[in-house]
Amino acid sequence: MGIKEVIERIKKHQAFLITSHTRLEGDALGSELAFCNLVKKLGKKAIIVNEEEVPARYRFLPGEHIAKKIDKQMKSNIKFDCFTVLDCSDLKRCRMVSEMNVNKKPIINIDHHISNVGFGQANWVDPSASSCSEMIYKLYKKLRLSFDRDTAVCLYVGMLTDTGSFRYTNTTAFTHKAVADLLVQKVEVNKIYRNIYENIPFNEFKIFSRVLPNIKLTYFNRIAWAKVHDPLLGNINDGLSIDIAESVLNFARAIEGVDVAVSFKKNAGKKDEIRVNLRSQGKVDVNKIAKRFGGGGHPTASGCTIRGNIDKIIRRVLEEIKKSMK
Repeated sequence: MGIKEVIERIKKHQAFLITSHTRLEGDALGSELAFCNLVKKLGKKAIIVNEEEVPARYRFLPGEHIAKKIDKQMKSNIKFDCFTVLDCSDLKRCRMVSEMNVNKKPIINIDHHISNVGFGQANWVDPSASSCSEMIYKLYKKLRLSFDRDTAVCLYVGMLTDTGSFRYTNTTAFTHKAVADLLVQKVEVNKIYRNIYENIPFNEFKIFSRVLPNIKLTYFNRIAWAKVHDPLLGNINDGLSIDIAESVLNFARAIEGVDVAVSFKKNAGKKDEIRVNLRSQGKVDVNKIAKRFGGGGHPTASGCTIRGNIDKIIRRVLEEIKKSMK
């Protein structure tokens, strides 16, 4: 299966419920909004429903207000004949939104994660794509649909964020060609970058400055890791406009000689549930490590959620990373 099967499903159905994974980021939101615009251009109906609200740093995205947080009334009030899941390797990562498909409507699954389990009736999974947004760009081109400025902004944000501002190894010649095509629509790249990366509230910056010294090195300084825990975060542990753990990882992976960076953070409101994020410079496949703990993602960027004592989890994960380095 692939893009042809997805197009057949799009043409066949009239009302689409669109969703993505929990912990929304630029690619999830960018691809959702662009896909929503796509089906509306074809004269069809669409609604976006997610597990949580749009994070503050992405509220500048055109049309972000149509992306709704799930509530109990939605389960019975929203009518659709196609359930569309974007940038999500496993239906479980949609959490409560997946329960809205009680009538087992056909699922379109569009994703670029190598760990995708192929849960849809139409599965288009392309690990060579830089992002799900790049795949939605291809969908527009295949359907010969034009890009308006709003769609161009959404797709650009998805590609920008998932490639680490076009620094990561998933950035290809095609990625740059797609971006060049989108920039014709007068996408203001400076304002987008400012909104996402240079718009941190001062109180959150102070929290980050407390977490940063917590980074530790191990295994011949090839592994950098940090425990991002409640005492460091003070009274703020959720709803931050920046992802503290992600920001720590970006600094940790930039340390000279580091091959793998990993953060450990307690999930807010979830007892003994630890979120583990892994980043690699390319020598170590962190997707394989995350899969051993029930997670997944990409060879250079993956994550998993593990239940248990945080210190014991740290020891287990670090041991698995060391094994992969031997």
